[in-house]
Amino acid sequence: MKNRLEELRREKGIRQEELAAAMAVSRQTIGSLENGRYNPSLTLAFKLAHYFDLSIEEIFIYQEENE
Repeated sequence: MKNRLEELRREKGIRQEELAAAMAVSRQTIGSLENGRYNPSLTLAFKLAHYFDLSIEEIFIYQEENE
């Protein structure tokens, strides 16, 4: 799943460590999310949406895999 997390974080001028602390996750989790190696839990997706004052769909872009 693609996302705009890195773009949004940079626009706010915060480091991965700061976002990780606000979300109560590790910096590695934020890095993995930004690189698309990890999809967030529903709870984390809601927390991120609330933090950036956006909807989940404005942060995470769902694309169906081609079979």
